[in-house]
Amino acid sequence: MPPLNTSRPSPMTFFLLGIPGLEHLHAWIGIPFCSMYVVAVVGNVTILAVVRAERSLHEPMFLFLCMLSFTDLVLSTSTLPRMLCLFWLRAHDIAFDACLTQMFFIHSFTAMESGFFLAMAIDRYVAICDPLRHTTILTHTRIAIMGIIVVIRGVAFFSPHPILLKQLPYCRTRIIAHTYCEFMAVVKLACMDTGVTKHYSLSVASIIGSCDAILIAVSYAFILCSVFHLPSREASFKALGTCGSHVCVILVFYSTAGFSIFTHRFGKNVPARIHIFIANMYLLVPPFLNPIVYGVRTKKIRENVLRVLRVKVA
Repeated sequence: MPPLNTSRPSPMTFFLLGIPGLEHLHAWIGIPFCSMYVVAVVGNVTILAVVRAERSLHEPMFLFLCMLSFTDLVLSTSTLPRMLCLFWLRAHDIAFDACLTQMFFIHSFTAMESGFFLAMAIDRYVAICDPLRHTTILTHTRIAIMGIIVVIRGVAFFSPHPILLKQLPYCRTRIIAHTYCEFMAVVKLACMDTGVTKHYSLSVASIIGSCDAILIAVSYAFILCSVFHLPSREASFKALGTCGSHVCVILVFYSTAGFSIFTHRFGKNVPARIHIFIANMYLLVPPFLNPIVYGVRTKKIRENVLRVLRVKVA
């Protein structure tokens, strides 16, 4: 693809390259990606429908789970359909404004995902460490306020991204070496010094991610201390099993997102295909795993889904 030699502030379109070095495998890579997307959509829509229909599930844990499910739906839908068009239909071109819109949804909803993981960790902390006051501490009003704060934080810190990129001149190539419009991949195409812009993006992502991860770790540390002091061994094992599966999902999200952030800052020698593949994972795997871990493994949701299925079959 030849470079776009123009002094216009922004090009009409960008060219999404995909995963460099693995172009011949794009069609095959799209199969597991599509399967994960289908599971994510069906699972998260099911959770939202079941919690909405069953009033007994209008508890803090399930309300936060609904917020997480909605975030997962937006996050996966803003990336996967466009990615599959690239893999299967070779639709590489993406309009500049569409690219900026996708970027805003990806980065802001990734921050929201992190915030809702933290909110759910706080909920589990209160439920296990102070069960008698759980519903009085986490009232519906406080849950709504926490959700609003998470959404405002994601929008406020990442809405400058498309605005900043809109002001930059692009007089080099218009090829984005990625499967979606990632901020750092796009800002590299500008034909001026973007050091301050890059520093802002990496700093915001690092601060939000690290603060949330630390607070989640502290919450689960207190939870573990309480679990080991439970009088019943069976209750301890059950709580450990539940917390363990939650921690695994959280670790997948923060490890892959952290790898992507630190690769931009320090990993100049990391092959592009490895960086891009792992960058896809933190957008694909959590929306795929969350309905399984938080939904299928949650007894109340599982029982309500099975009851609805039995009624429809009958």
